Amino acid sequence: MRTVGIRVTADRERCIGAGLCVLTAPTVFEHDDTEGLVSIVDEDPPPEDARDLKLAQELCPARAIRIEPNTAV
Repeated sequence: MRTVGIRVTADRERCIGAGLCVLTAPTVFEHDDTEGLVSIVDEDPPPEDARDLKLAQELCPARAIRIEPNTAV
């Protein structure tokens, strides 16, 4: 397998709606209108977003964001 980018997931069960992810990486995260919890706009963002995503992951008080390599077979 080779790495072809990054994959982002968010655990809505852990999310507390702080919004730091949305402020840090608005092209990847948003809050839904119903519950105010995180939603993923782009699960496979471009590699140039990696720095903002790492910061969003670090700032999340609920530790609800996961970033991992996206691999191709």
